Amino acid sequence: MAIETLVLGAGQEVGKSCVIVNINGKRIMFDCGMHMGYTDHRRFPDFSLISPSANFNDALSCIIITHFHLDHVGALVYFTEVCGYRGPVYMTYPTKALSPLMLEDYRKVMVDRRGEEELFTSEHIAECMKKVIAVDLKQTVQVDEDLQIRAYYAGHVIGAAMFYVKVGDAEMVYTGDYNMTPDRHLGAAQIDRLRLDLLITESTYATTIRDSKYAREREFLKAVHKCVSGGGKVLIPTFALGRAQELCILLDDYWERMNLKVPIYFSAGLTIQANMYYKMLIGWTSQKIKDTYSTHNAFDFKNVHKFDRSMIDAPGPCVLFATPGMISGGFSLEVFKHWAPSENNLVTLPGYCVAGTVGHKLTSGKPTKIDTDPDTQIDVRCQIHQLAFSPHTDSKGIMDLVKFLSPKHVMLVHGEKPKMASLKERIHSELGIPCYTPANNETVSIPSTHYVNAEASDTFIRNCLNPNFTFKKCNSVETCGSTLIDRNLTPELQVEDERVADGILVMENNKKAKVVHRDELLLMLDEKKHEV
Repeated sequence: MAIETLVLGAGQEVGKSCVIVNINGKRIMFDCGMHMGYTDHRRFPDFSLISPSANFNDALSCIIITHFHLDHVGALVYFTEVCGYRGPVYMTYPTKALSPLMLEDYRKVMVDRRGEEELFTSEHIAECMKKVIAVDLKQTVQVDEDLQIRAYYAGHVIGAAMFYVKVGDAEMVYTGDYNMTPDRHLGAAQIDRLRLDLLITESTYATTIRDSKYAREREFLKAVHKCVSGGGKVLIPTFALGRAQELCILLDDYWERMNLKVPIYFSAGLTIQANMYYKMLIGWTSQKIKDTYSTHNAFDFKNVHKFDRSMIDAPGPCVLFATPGMISGGFSLEVFKHWAPSENNLVTLPGYCVAGTVGHKLTSGKPTKIDTDPDTQIDVRCQIHQLAFSPHTDSKGIMDLVKFLSPKHVMLVHGEKPKMASLKERIHSELGIPCYTPANNETVSIPSTHYVNAEASDTFIRNCLNPNFTFKKCNSVETCGSTLIDRNLTPELQVEDERVADGILVMENNKKAKVVHRDELLLMLDEKKHEV
């Protein structure tokens, strides 16, 4: 049997994660994301490749969503409510709680403010979430008689999970996005040692090895402090969930220690709402936050306040968290247009920016002008900082996970093509594991394990039970049987039992497989024993 994987998104790119895996006759969709860099047909995966007749209920056994980021969940509502998928959808409890917030915020930005075509409604989001079955970490879920799934803690964002899947003898893990090092509000990814045919892993930072987390935090705080001390404004484009909370904890603590009075603002009520959920989901956070929760909730920010649109051009320094991240539209783009022309201001991009976004253009060089649409050009005189506060693991973390799990095959998704090629070569040369990097809409077939139940003959079992003693004489102090011994402490005569379960597997047509003793095989074949 083979495991067939059809990559509909995040193949040799970062964006619209969606992988269809056919494992022992069960077809699973892992993630159903949208591409943040496109507004045309490339925004969603090409679902027609799953079923040309659009009969998705028969074509898929289930959908698994790893976390609430839009490049992993953004197309789900469209797929269930517009395309008509009615089967089971699995995600963790925090992902089920927070995904509707992300989806509704996106809908408001794209439809209500930018006037784009409405791809799904608020009612669609609510109906989609009714189809979701929430799972706990390490809870084994029996999807049907043959298909079994289990979620493992992935770090990255609150509620993010890697998913283990078992169908018959075939086993695999799809990681989604994960982080192998803990940060201020989340722990590191954790997974059991499993016997896998296939590991599908993200590879966002396939060739990057990050420096010390504390050095990165110092660099970020120094840049922000320097800007506001000079009277400038700091724009931090970030998604409302994840890095916003991590950086707010960092800045709030720094403001307290330095006794700074410069205001820190959130741009969206969504983040305020998200913080409420974070307070409720303390069990999914880092050990430090859980340990101090009884005396202090890390998400009660003393120095962070709600921002109003009328304050964009207000005089004086400030720090503003504005959604969405990557400056892909919405309020962060609106603020960027106002603040980018001033040399006193700073834009700090805390994570990865997808190609096609303003954030990506800013980090791909030092542009003095940026076209945000055919009619709008922005003068860019502000300072630009990109800091490695991404919640993705680096290349060392990916290699550590692959070494730990030691799968028979590895597939890389969610990364840039040249960097994926480099990591693929490392996995193959250093670990000896075949590795694949399929492009979007490409299918890869991978052999899977098939175990056979076999009976054992009575003669074989009796032979296994019979002792096979060997005697060895040890003189003075020497190594006997690979163990260093002392004659004063150990008898001179060493006795070992070297019985070996030495049998032959026989598989005949229409009969159950059987392990027999070698002498039995001669009788079965009507042959005589020959000795040389």
